Amino acid sequence: MFSIEHEFDSTVITLVDEGPPTLQEDISINAFEECVTIEQYDPRTDTVQKITLSMAQLRDLGAALDLPEGVYKLAPPTSAG
Repeated sequence: MFSIEHEFDSTVITLVDEGPPTLQEDISINAFEECVTIEQYDPRTDTVQKITLSMAQLRDLGAALDLPEGVYKLAPPTSAG
């Protein structure tokens, strides 16, 4: 299950782990204009862990999900016109 909310300066996606036991904590993804942050509560340390991805890293991650094992470098986006 997941939810999508539009805030003033970002879009927030929350992923809820459903299924058999050993569920993980919810994940919040905040999409800003210049970066994307991923946050998850860590009950062992009682803190929220945060990862920040640049837009280039996010683009690479999206491409990596559809590629076989290997090392890649995406060509920079080109301007149309």
